[in-house]
Amino acid sequence: MHAHLGDRLVVESPSTGVVRRDGEIIGLHHEDGTPPYDVRWSDTDDVTLVFPGPDAHVQHLETEADDTPSGTGTVGDDTAASRTSANPGDIGRRVAEERRRRGLSREETARRARISPQYLAYLEEQPSDPSTATLFALAGALDTTAGSLRGGGVDRPPGQGHALLHPRLSDLGQEECRRLLSTHGVGRVAVTAPDGRPAVVPVNYEVVDDAIVFRTRPGSVPAAAAGDEVAFEVDHVDEAMSQGWSVLAVGPATTVTEPDAVRDLARRAHTEPWAGGTRDTWVSIRPTRLTGKRITPADPPARR
Repeated sequence: MHAHLGDRLVVESPSTGVVRRDGEIIGLHHEDGTPPYDVRWSDTDDVTLVFPGPDAHVQHLETEADDTPSGTGTVGDDTAASRTSANPGDIGRRVAEERRRRGLSREETARRARISPQYLAYLEEQPSDPSTATLFALAGALDTTAGSLRGGGVDRPPGQGHALLHPRLSDLGQEECRRLLSTHGVGRVAVTAPDGRPAVVPVNYEVVDDAIVFRTRPGSVPAAAAGDEVAFEVDHVDEAMSQGWSVLAVGPATTVTEPDAVRDLARRAHTEPWAGGTRDTWVSIRPTRLTGKRITPADPPARR
């Protein structure tokens, strides 16, 4: 029997095959994933050291990268390596952010939540779906809610959540603005539309040689940016954490017409425009003014 952190241990009746008990494996004692395991039982929320008997089997956590048939993967094999290369999931990201925000180490957080530090590291670094019991235990350890750790309300327009009790609004320096802007993705460009009315439209953008560039169609609203000074804004809002940042770039926009430059932009593009269709007109914005703001929790007052 071999298991990974996050797998489920299922105990069945030998005669009927009915599940008598199940729990989440939150601690391993051997690198090869063999028993015993630390298991958080779903019916009691208790954590116990378990030496599985013949009536127990491991139900492996399914991931997109895991092509190994159930029951054959071991810690340290190609399956485990493929998991290591994945990006952290939203739950793990929020757990890590809340833990750092409160100045807690992984060891202290794991102790409070009654899970192993290794399992907490797994949650923070890998796509995962912890059990409800583990999620509530982590929420209690971090003095927050399970809903916040799950990112409750992410489908709502940003800004409807609760504001921070002690927010800090700070200006971003030029280098930080450039760093945040260069992550590329979706931003908003403010233009005067062909009908003469002001408009703000989202576009997929790149940053190439300090210029903001995006693809569009001739005659479209974004294409109307060319020839004018425009404003371009990009931001990130974490509703569950009630914090975020925004960067505003202002500068002249031009259409890129030189064939070699157009080919180079197409080659260096990270993504295709989400709107689809043929969009082969490149618009370049050269920022002459770059400003930004960030909202974060203020440092807690010093104890006297």
